[in-house]
Amino acid sequence: MPSPYRISPYTRSKARALHVQVRPSTRKGKKIDVFKNGKRIASIGALGYNDFTTFSRQSKSKAKARQKAYHSRHRKDAQKKGSPGYYAARLLW
Repeated sequence: MPSPYRISPYTRSKARALHVQVRPSTRKGKKIDVFKNGKRIASIGALGYNDFTTFSRQSKSKAKARQKAYHSRHRKDAQKKGSPGYYAARLLW
């Protein structure tokens, strides 16, 4: 059963730039499954937590502040290309 998370145009455009495809996750508790060449390479984003697109609906300035804080906290996770942290930082934030 796919997750109730709705993938935003922001995330879809980021995915195109990274040459990956995104679909609602089939894994319990995750937002998005990331695919490359038809093979799932990561499941990212915990359901129940906001991301850049959800904060953007509330306030652009708040979203930017939260984005900066996320990148600061997860700098090490996002360094390894191809890791779930890498895709989360680039697709959700």
